[in-house]
Amino acid sequence: MFGVGTFLADGDEPFPGLVVADAVVDLRGYFGPEANTGALFADWDANLERLREIASGDLVASIPLESLRPLPPVQPLGQFFCAGANYRKHLTEMVFSMARNDPQETRSDDGLRAEAAEFVKQRAESGMPFVFSAQPSAISGAQDDIVLWGPGTQHDWELELAVVIGRPARHVSVDEAMDYVAGYTMSNDISTRDVMYRTNFPMTDFLMTKGRPTFFPTGPYVVPKEFVEDYRTMRVTLKVNGEVMQDEGVDDIIYGVEEIVAYTSTVTDLYPGDLVLTGSPAGNAGHHGNRWLRSGDVVEGEITGLGVQRNLCVADPFTVTADHGYGHREKT
Repeated sequence: MFGVGTFLADGDEPFPGLVVADAVVDLRGYFGPEANTGALFADWDANLERLREIASGDLVASIPLESLRPLPPVQPLGQFFCAGANYRKHLTEMVFSMARNDPQETRSDDGLRAEAAEFVKQRAESGMPFVFSAQPSAISGAQDDIVLWGPGTQHDWELELAVVIGRPARHVSVDEAMDYVAGYTMSNDISTRDVMYRTNFPMTDFLMTKGRPTFFPTGPYVVPKEFVEDYRTMRVTLKVNGEVMQDEGVDDIIYGVEEIVAYTSTVTDLYPGDLVLTGSPAGNAGHHGNRWLRSGDVVEGEITGLGVQRNLCVADPFTVTADHGYGHREKT
């Protein structure tokens, strides 16, 4: 088993690396000094065979993984898509929480839970995943700080299984979709809940909520699809300051990788190196008494076989000086 990522050593330039156990092989020695992971995924079928050969050979020139800083694994990154409201328990939590927080809501908790369960059932029967595009500039590395940008203070976590596309895809079927997946990684979709909706404007503001720099810690590397027998057996675990917040199996997913990739390919062209997130399981801040992220928090994420993320939350270095809350900003 091996992974592929982008790494940085002190005094060096970022380089594509082959991860075997706890060691990293600099792939520039095999693919040339200008090599990067974006180029590897661009010709994934051919390069995967070469990576197998390297992984099975002598790794005496390898570098300890712990001595390197993992950068976002695919560089340069192509397109970036996210599936939302895609886990049964998570969606049930969201629907229940939104209704319970409505000051005009008078129904019992049992009644609201029944309504939430019916909503999830209808969502699964609709046959259409909910997918939106996100900003590659929001992606950061698996050990980078998470900047808790303002405006907004209700910063939440959503650790998600992600896939990297390995072949051009357009109008592929569900049965064919896995043939277009190169491998798996993970990404933590940081979301600022109190800026998701604007007053008197009935639209979701995903740019403000999810699109800010560092809001998608990703990696530390990509594990080729062949090493994951069944992604539905994987487990998603996230801790804040050592306390488990998310701990759910991927088998709770509503629309799987196959459906998400197939659906997205009916809307747009998918290219090698594109990143597709599959949604967050249950256990977000709202489930934990609105325990939002704060400066100084340490977030640790892990998905079976995909490595570990560890990110420190830091305060927004700017203050907002405009009355409308998103205009002129100055260093604190």
